[in-house]
Order: sequence, then C-alpha cells, then structure tokens
Amino acid sequence: MILEVHASSEVGCVREHNEDDCLVVPEERLFVVADGMGGHACGEVASRISIESLEAFYRDPTLTHKLEEAYHSLRRDGRVDDLSSFHEFRLRSAIEYGNLQIFQEASQDPQLEDMGTTIVGLAFVGARVYVGHVGDSRAYRYRRGRLFQLTEDHSLANEYIRMRVLRPEDLPQFPYKNVIVRALGLQEDVLVDTYYRTTRPGDRYLLCSDGLTDLVDDNEIYEVLAAWPGARNAAEELVRRALEYGGIDNVTVMLIDVLDVDPEVHRVDRSGPMRGHELVDGAADPMGS
Repeated sequence: MILEVHASSEVGCVREHNEDDCLVVPEERLFVVADGMGGHACGEVASRISIESLEAFYRDPTLTHKLEEAYHSLRRDGRVDDLSSFHEFRLRSAIEYGNLQIFQEASQDPQLEDMGTTIVGLAFVGARVYVGHVGDSRAYRYRRGRLFQLTEDHSLANEYIRMRVLRPEDLPQFPYKNVIVRALGLQEDVLVDTYYRTTRPGDRYLLCSDGLTDLVDDNEIYEVLAAWPGARNAAEELVRRALEYGGIDNVTVMLIDVLDVDPEVHRVDRSGPMRGHELVDGAADPMGS
C-alpha cells in the first residue's frame, strides 16, 4: 500500500491555545486526530495524552503480542464477534487505553478533572481501513465523485436528529450543537465505535476536528477533495477556508490519499459493513479516481 499524507493544524483566530492534536505512525499506517476540551488548557493535556497513549500502544511489540493472545482467547470463548478482526480489536483497545490514561491523570489532579477529548483514527491494513472514534471529530471518504461521512457524531444534536426531535435543517439555530455525549477521559470506561471499509486506489480520506466542519460545510469539503490534487494542497485549502470563515475554534485536518493497494488483497476483500452516510454525489470525478 502506498499512501500520501499531510496534516495541518492551526490555533484559529479566537482561541489562545491549540487543544487539537494529531498522530501519524507510518509503520503501522495509523492516523489519528484528537480535539481536547476543558478549562485552563486542560483540553490540550487530554488530547496530548490520548495521542501519546495510542502511539505507545501501537509501538510496543510486547503489548501487541499480549493483545493478540487476548484476542484469540476471547475468540475461542465466543466473547468477540467472528466478524471483528484483530486489527479492529487493536484499534478499539488502543483508544480504550487512551481513555483510561486520561481518566487516571484527571483523577490525580483536581485542576484536570473536567478534561476530555474526542478522537478519530484510521488504521490501514491490506485493502481494509479500520475506523475508530469517540466524539464529534470526523472521518470522511471521497471516492469517484462521492463524499461519504464514515463516522456519526456522538453529539446531542445528532441524538436529537436520530430521535426526530430536531430536524437537520434546524441544526444551525440549535444552541447546543457543540455539546458531545461521548468523549475520552470523562469516565473509566468508554464506548468506542469501530468498523472497517474496503479501500481502493484513488480514495481520499479526511480526518478533522469540528473546527473545520462547524465552518466548512460538506459541499465545500466535497469541492476541495474533488478539485485539489495532492494531500498537502487539499488539507491546507480546507484549513485556509476555516480560517477565512472566522476560525472560531482550533482546526485540524489530516488528508490521506491512497495511491496504491495490493491488487490480490483488494480482489479478495470486496467490502466491509456499512456505516455512516453518503453526503454528496457528483456527476463526475474531476480527479479521475
């Protein structure tokens, strides 16, 4: 697999601290964005702990070996779904580990008791991309003129929309649209959404904090991903637009372009379980992917 990656993070035009953080572990093809929250720069601490924890988790060969043993033991006991692969189990476990590290740190320091962070991560293995997330930081996929949101926000607004209490068209006026109902570090345990999709050459994957999506709508995200070649160009254009529209929050964007996938693996692994929803379906793909 050959990937082109670029990440860009800006404090924005209003905030004093950048509480976003991001991670690339090239040898594991792991890509993560976190958006911290909490007063007195606590969010900066939370996002940093989550990123450092995931990196340590993935780069520890002894831990990986123990995790493989635990995974196979759970499979034998029927406590892991047969459709759940080790790589999905590993990503979920890493995020849970990050949650525990933040929770324990906050428990030892009263000044950090309200800190937490969102997290969204992608791990590429063969022709699959594994997705894991908590909170409202998002993952998108652009493929052949179509934009697909891979994650569903763990937000109060999204819960109200699902319950049909709130209509999507009323979201801009909803006063609590930035309230999230799930985050790392707030409790000792956390529910992590994980799943996988099949990836193809020409796919573009976007990870971002809500500093982007609160200001740049899905149609504009589609426009940039469709028309701007190169991971660096597309990522920096998205950040530029968020800043141009006010930059009211920290904004972090990570763009991963899939340049090549093992054809034999891709031929066998046709599809993954459906999650998320299609946002924009263009008539043509300007990039020819």
